Amino acid sequence: MAMAVGMTQAELHGFGRHGGRIDDAMRAFPRAPRPWLDLSTGINPLAWSPPAGLAVDSAPLPAITALRALEAAAAHYFGCAPSRVAAVPGSEVALRLLPMLGLPGPIVAARPGYGTHSEIAEASVATIDARPGTILFANPNNPDGRLLDRAALHVLATRQAAGGGWLVIDEAFVDTMPEASILPLVDDAAPVVVLRSFGKFFGLAGVRLGFVVAPPAVIDRVRRLFGDWPVSAQAIAWGGAAYADSVWIAATRRALDAGAARLDALLARHALTVRGACPLFRLVVQVDAPALFERLAHAGILTRPFGERADWLRFGLPGDDAAFDRVDRALAGG
Repeated sequence: MAMAVGMTQAELHGFGRHGGRIDDAMRAFPRAPRPWLDLSTGINPLAWSPPAGLAVDSAPLPAITALRALEAAAAHYFGCAPSRVAAVPGSEVALRLLPMLGLPGPIVAARPGYGTHSEIAEASVATIDARPGTILFANPNNPDGRLLDRAALHVLATRQAAGGGWLVIDEAFVDTMPEASILPLVDDAAPVVVLRSFGKFFGLAGVRLGFVVAPPAVIDRVRRLFGDWPVSAQAIAWGGAAYADSVWIAATRRALDAGAARLDALLARHALTVRGACPLFRLVVQVDAPALFERLAHAGILTRPFGERADWLRFGLPGDDAAFDRVDRALAGG
């Protein structure tokens, strides 16, 4: 395999800003074999498929009753009341609008964390603990996969509320481990906002569907910001059907757990140190992570580097035997 010529820090940082940059990878590594294998995101490679006969009429505006039915289906799946759920066009958008929801400041993001968290926060901290204002963090965390159990989260929420503060918990990846969600433990009085993603677990990021779960007063602000038609007819139809598909959900959780164990074993065979509890991705801690990123890219495999952490490289979950074999060969240098 041809060895990397060495990317600049700026180029590496560009690929680390977010995953899914296959078009940029093709330009940067024009001789890499195709099709590319995209392991740069934490999106489920085993995507949900709509059942035959599920028609989506995109001509009229979506009905409010259909939107509320989607929110009720999501609430049942999340384990909370429908009055606390608002659909949004992706949890990323909800994050961007978080400063407009009237939560107490400052917004303080935990680090390491999702890039958008640091962009909208006024400060960052390395330790998640009660403090004035609003604490923002992901659980499971991105990119290192740190996981806090729901009992610890509930204690933190209680302490934060006692000081007049709020929690915002980004649960974009919690569908793979629902026992970690704080939602079943909080009610309308709790100063807690939870963001949920549809696309990551169901493997349908392009549908652009997410949810804000919060006390009704906050939900009212969210609905005023997004108006009567926050999401598309496709998102409403597919989201409602997917959340009701309990057989697929259970089978997929088992498959993702098995895939994550297989990825752990593969990476261990190549002497790579792994972190993370989320089955959708693993963080490799490696002294020469940028060189490893380039070596894989020359093999047509896109992973997620981090310009600010030269020892980190994140691997999404390969979707089938061929993808696992391709990663194995690339790591072996063949």
